[in-house]
Amino acid sequence: MQAHNEIKATTRLVLWTLAWVATLALAKFGPQLLWDPPQRVASWAAVAVNLAVGVGWIVAFIRFLRALDELQRKIMQDALAVTLGVGWVVGFSYVVADAADLVARDVDIAALPALMGVVFMIAFVVGKVRYR
Repeated sequence: MQAHNEIKATTRLVLWTLAWVATLALAKFGPQLLWDPPQRVASWAAVAVNLAVGVGWIVAFIRFLRALDELQRKIMQDALAVTLGVGWVVGFSYVVADAADLVARDVDIAALPALMGVVFMIAFVVGKVRYR
């Protein structure tokens, strides 16, 4: 029964993730590709839909964590803790360095979630190896 619940929660998480990515793409590229940039109402509506779907994704992720067995949950939570820590430390270090005019050029904000994704994958693999 545990495996069935885990598969169901994983499937829901994948669907919510795809929906969130689609609404994020709509909010990002809609003003240039689908409607004229002056249409602020359409842009705000796209952002609001993205936020609402993001809340659904968070709920699906919580349900996914609850469906995992204890060891998988521990590995996932350890990886998430490392990822959050790296995101905060690197993010705030960049803000401080930028405020002190130590940064030569602006870094695209998308670099931070990309870094966090790589850190999460590495921390997750390390956790899987550690608890073999």
